[in-house]
Amino acid sequence: MKKIVELEKTEERLTAFTVDVLDYHSVLEALKGCCAMFCCLDIADGYDEKDVDYEVRGAINVVEACAQTDTIEKIVFSSSLTAAIWRENICSQKDVDERTWSDQEFCREKKLWYALAKTLSEKAAWALAMDRMLNMVSVNAGLVLGPGVVQLNPRVTMAYLQGTAQMYENGVLAFVDVNFLADVHIRAFEDKSTTGRYLCFNQIVNTEEEAVKLAESLSPLISLPPRYKFQEGEVEEYAERLRNNKLNKLVEGTAACC
Repeated sequence: MKKIVELEKTEERLTAFTVDVLDYHSVLEALKGCCAMFCCLDIADGYDEKDVDYEVRGAINVVEACAQTDTIEKIVFSSSLTAAIWRENICSQKDVDERTWSDQEFCREKKLWYALAKTLSEKAAWALAMDRMLNMVSVNAGLVLGPGVVQLNPRVTMAYLQGTAQMYENGVLAFVDVNFLADVHIRAFEDKSTTGRYLCFNQIVNTEEEAVKLAESLSPLISLPPRYKFQEGEVEEYAERLRNNKLNKLVEGTAACC
């Protein structure tokens, strides 16, 4: 937020607002005259059970404020792959795509509070957007990586990584570069044909070598055992289950138009 406020001093058309998403009126005030809402609800201090309700209420306030703002053309709702990958026996599912939702009872049982918050907040946003007949798409991102991302958001990163071993073994552990993710959000807004959900990731991590590289990129947040070294040789590879064909069509289609 500090960097955005600093940019406001040099960018003539930029106005920064301090908004509490639990305060509906503060959201409504910030939206005046806007044509797009890029909604990203992350709790910087990490996630526990009580935070699930906060995020759901925030999503409802944002969508309702958009419904009351005549100039809003589209909502681009930032969600997470974790809203699609957590359920009993996910390993038996061949394709995990935009039609797949995490099971909320499974998330509660396993105390996957980040995944539960993302699942319920996205579902609440979709229900209200459809009721208010709003134009909305959601971008369900993998683990977000990039310059400074992990350092600036350590607790959110760790919240996403809860259950990493199971994600890895089930072929649903994936990451996305922050710059690519930002580009996808812009494309999702500008392309009038976009609709529904988009699973957004650059790579699925399903071999030991890829897992080691991911762990190294997350250092010092995650540490490998002392003197650990990847042993080359026979590679165990878990089946990839995530599918992002819909996203690929969006990216290829908008690139072809440029």
